[in-house]
Amino acid sequence: MNDGTMRDAASTLVPGPWRHRFVSANGARFHVAEAGDGPLVLLLHDFPQFWWAWRHQLTSLSEAGYRVAALDLRGFGASDKPPVGYDTFTSAADAASVVRSLGERSAVVMGQGLGAWIAWSMPSLQPAATRAVVALGAPHPLALRTASLTLPTQIQAGRTFAGLQRPFVPERRLGDPASGYVARILTEWSAPGASWLDVDITTRYAEQMALPFVAHSAAEYYRWMARSQLWVSGRQWAAALRRPVRVPVLHLHGAADRAVLPETMGGSARYVAAGLDAHLLPGTGHFVAEEAPERVDALLLPWLAALPR
Repeated sequence: MNDGTMRDAASTLVPGPWRHRFVSANGARFHVAEAGDGPLVLLLHDFPQFWWAWRHQLTSLSEAGYRVAALDLRGFGASDKPPVGYDTFTSAADAASVVRSLGERSAVVMGQGLGAWIAWSMPSLQPAATRAVVALGAPHPLALRTASLTLPTQIQAGRTFAGLQRPFVPERRLGDPASGYVARILTEWSAPGASWLDVDITTRYAEQMALPFVAHSAAEYYRWMARSQLWVSGRQWAAALRRPVRVPVLHLHGAADRAVLPETMGGSARYVAAGLDAHLLPGTGHFVAEEAPERVDALLLPWLAALPR
């Protein structure tokens, strides 16, 4: 670590009204925080976060009668951090394998930001494991890709994502909690004057990003998203995602999101055949699940209850 401090993933296992467990899936070991019983909802976190970003939903969903599993994505938190596997094909396979390792055939896959990119991809890449999709803070990946290339305001908003393409620099900045880089991302992507952020939260996220290999893994997700446009694998992924999504989709987006602008929302409808339920949340930034947990629950719980059993 840049500050000379030795860290390990034990700090990831934050105690609370959930249970921590490790599951083997897709050739790796994954950490999940789990609560409740009932239909499975798999939660996929954002960057620069880890499973703990879902602490509110772990409680509210489990109390509403769902089995909730908040996953540390490959390369984050207490999950394995191999040198490869940060393409979206592998991410979707990881999520589907975790569902099976938890003893379920399918799940509602709910993601925020980076996790939403994966969740959106699940019906195309892992349809058998995907009962429905909930996407927070991100439109359909092909809609986001188009906006990132053609919408001037989104191009400007995406400067942090562009910065992750540089070799070595993101790893050094993300890997040093004293740099303030993680706190700056959290602040800039939240609604102006966001009350949810405090020193304890930004410090926790900064220290998790400083775990060995996490900064590199995080950057690799975004490097694949950008560079794969020139690769065969990227064209295959895009071709798969052009097929209409045929499971229910709930999309919640912050009206004050400064990372993925709300103007990108409209592009998702052309990719969803089963019906898209989209809501813009006033006064909310990119980190919807943490900035507005009560409003998320007010929209999410009735939507989940209406899903076919």
